[in-house]
Amino acid sequence: MTDRYASFVQTGAGRALVKRLGLPDPPRLRRHTPGDPLVPGPVLLGSSTGGRIAEPTGKILTAAGVELADPVAAHDADRRFAALVYDASGVTDSTGLRQLYDFFHPQARSLVPSGRVIVLGTPPAECGSPREATAQRALEGLTRSIGKEFGRGVTAQLVYVTREGDAGTPVSLESTLRFLLSGRSAYVSGQVIRVGAGTAVAPADWDRPLDGQVVLVTGAARGIGAALAKVLARDGAQVVALDIPAAGDELAAVANDIGGSAVQLDLTAPDAPTRLAEHLASRHGRVDVVVHNAGITRDKTLGRMDADRWDSVIDVNLSSQERINDVLLERDLIPAGGRIVSVSSIAGIAGNRGQTNYATSKAGVIGLVDSLSPVLRERGISLNAVAPGFIETRLTARIPLTIREAGRRMNSMAQGG
Repeated sequence: MTDRYASFVQTGAGRALVKRLGLPDPPRLRRHTPGDPLVPGPVLLGSSTGGRIAEPTGKILTAAGVELADPVAAHDADRRFAALVYDASGVTDSTGLRQLYDFFHPQARSLVPSGRVIVLGTPPAECGSPREATAQRALEGLTRSIGKEFGRGVTAQLVYVTREGDAGTPVSLESTLRFLLSGRSAYVSGQVIRVGAGTAVAPADWDRPLDGQVVLVTGAARGIGAALAKVLARDGAQVVALDIPAAGDELAAVANDIGGSAVQLDLTAPDAPTRLAEHLASRHGRVDVVVHNAGITRDKTLGRMDADRWDSVIDVNLSSQERINDVLLERDLIPAGGRIVSVSSIAGIAGNRGQTNYATSKAGVIGLVDSLSPVLRERGISLNAVAPGFIETRLTARIPLTIREAGRRMNSMAQGG
């Protein structure tokens, strides 16, 4: 739905009113368009003493056509940067955190609108001492606060990079850096991302990194699912869009719009996993990426909730994912290098009044990822969960106005996704 307030503040009268009254100021975010440069300006790369990630990061960025600013430029008050990237992997105790202050304090106003901040560190579990682990864990507070302080569409992320690899060189880091620096990550901020070891093959075209891959998106007829299908197709994927038969017309419209195919299937049917596996095997021979997006809400407080509301939400949002994974993996339809992405929710992290069933199912999705990912790692398949914030859909359009506006304005972007 349209965010009329965000549109109004982009006008002259709106900007004046926001400044005078101190109202929320939703920035216009830098969005991705194929063919855009990775960043719209130079990047300032810094490092703590003994940092192990700065050198390979510099090589990755230079090879990607990014201009690395001369460190001397950091002292030029008029110089503006598209991103600040800092290797904090050399911080081994709490006193070493001063190095981050020394780097970011002078640059707090040096970023262009929709600039990027990326801090690189070592996973606390891999640290050599409790003090080092403490310091590395502290980086989460730094990046999340920067994401809220810098404003103007600036995002901030923490990337923990494994020590595994030749001579401590980070493995599989390039795709993460490219995503976080680009317009693709416009509404992603305050995140902690862990990059582990693995075999990564660079795509022939970074504008179409999924070229030739078969991608299944469930719940693709509308909302987040439809947007996912469009973005994945834009990035080169051959999308198989799935939704219930009742949404057949909308599903067909999405599939036709992106040049994909549509599958009408109720995932709660006993034979749904088998039918889906047979369809993927006969039409494509495999599925490279599975995006579990299908989900429903049946809201009531727990004391007023009937058993059907509980059962249906758990079945669609969580149990169906387990059943589909089991069959696709059992039949080896997801090859090595494959990806499974499950859509969770902030309700699964923080809970939500009147959504005990929904929050339980979405927390279960996170548990599914935590428990199954070590098993899939042995097969070369990654498994991750994504918990969206306030995303503009028909569901959020039905939220009462005051609650909807709070959801939009209280995040670091002051707007819905």
